[in-house]
Amino acid sequence: MSRLAVPKTYKLYIGGAFPRSESGRTYEVRSASGAFLANAAKGSRKDARDAVVAARSAVGGWAGATAYNRGQVLYRIAELLEGRRAQFVAEIEEAEGVTRAAASAQVDEAIDRWVWYAGWADKFAQVAGNANPVAGPYFNISVPEPTGVVAIVAPQDSSLLGFVSAVAPALVAGNAVVVIASERFPLSAISLAEVLATSDVPKGVVNVLTGSPAEIAPWLASHADVNALDLVGAGDLDWIDLEFAAADTLKRVLRPEQGPDAAAPALGRIAAFTETKTVWHTKSLR
Repeated sequence: MSRLAVPKTYKLYIGGAFPRSESGRTYEVRSASGAFLANAAKGSRKDARDAVVAARSAVGGWAGATAYNRGQVLYRIAELLEGRRAQFVAEIEEAEGVTRAAASAQVDEAIDRWVWYAGWADKFAQVAGNANPVAGPYFNISVPEPTGVVAIVAPQDSSLLGFVSAVAPALVAGNAVVVIASERFPLSAISLAEVLATSDVPKGVVNVLTGSPAEIAPWLASHADVNALDLVGAGDLDWIDLEFAAADTLKRVLRPEQGPDAAAPALGRIAAFTETKTVWHTKSLR
């Protein structure tokens, strides 16, 4: 007896849940050959605002966790992603129209990138911070702290690796994120959200929106409760206008990056979403 397959419904990921867009809108996601793959939720302004609220409620607990604990959580994501490797390889192969070998290489690199950033979680502060020389009987120490809520436009030409490359460094420092996935290749981002939902990542720390970056990004750029804006995947948008909108609320902005090395792993991407706190303490005069 033949049976009908149960198609997967791809939704948003906000506050640890998988809601449909409040607008009720969806759009068709097609393979590189033009075949229909799935309907994905088309996020709206209200969805973006809900995601910011969820991120703001989560950032305190995530930032307050020990750096060692954050590293453990990020490593756990890599473990779960490794366990679902075959699913992601098949998803990328079909969506991007690449060979199985190329899809496998992308998944492997994404897993390795989680591990790389996880390893820096309890170490980058020693590199980004320092003890400052001062003329007086004081200790003067600078340490990095998370910026807060970071809005991200993920690279648009990559379904999984670009997403991971943009999100992981923001999480390392203790930020919560609202990320707009690739419009053409959103399915792996939502599948990764399922990994996050079953890992140790607290709800609201990562929020994933699918749909049009051109529609959603301006609301995030101008939102007063977003502290930083990563435009790594916004090269095809009017990103100068986004930068202007971000300036109205004094956001830190990273400009778009192009090419295969966009969002390559670097300590600078972690430090970009931190603020430096400097503490003075008197030395004993005995």
